[in-house]
Amino acid sequence: MQAARPPVAGGRPGRPAAASREDALALARARYMAGERIDVQAIARELGLARATMHRWFRTRELLLGEVLAELGEERLEILRRRVGGHGAKALLNSFDAFNRELAAAEGLRSLLVSEHELALRVLTSSTGVVQPRMAGAVQRMIEDELRAGFETPLAPDLLAYAIVRLAEAFLYNDAVAGATGDPERLRQIEAALLGLDPSR
Repeated sequence: MQAARPPVAGGRPGRPAAASREDALALARARYMAGERIDVQAIARELGLARATMHRWFRTRELLLGEVLAELGEERLEILRRRVGGHGAKALLNSFDAFNRELAAAEGLRSLLVSEHELALRVLTSSTGVVQPRMAGAVQRMIEDELRAGFETPLAPDLLAYAIVRLAEAFLYNDAVAGATGDPERLRQIEAALLGLDPSR
């Protein structure tokens, strides 16, 4: 999947209207999904934006990258949950498993982990960053939806969501080396146990 690069909206001839923050995010997302480096200055030039504008919107390249990854992660998790359907622990497990396997196979993520490993880990796993809190929030909302539908767990939904996200980090990012794709099969087994399911099934 690859997002198209956003056109700059037209205004008077020879003076196009200013691009938006959403345009900048979309272009950065397209760069990431193509396995290219996200270059803030290059994005600003292509959209006709001042560097100060990009700084006001995102402050740093790291935060821009975090916004891209968090937005894409939330979107894909929601899509995969709808695709899996059903209710209960098994539906949650299958949704998380589909998401984890998609991450493990994502060319953009692999390219980022290989080319900028330390930065990638910081952006993906920092509790003070953008990605981890938003992914934990997305997972927590899924768990709370299932609790309302009858799912039971001895863990508080925020703690269970945090454990699911941190496990994914450990199995898909933290132990990865150049060219590695993580270990979604073992991750599924542990997530199954957390959700009260038999890990062998």
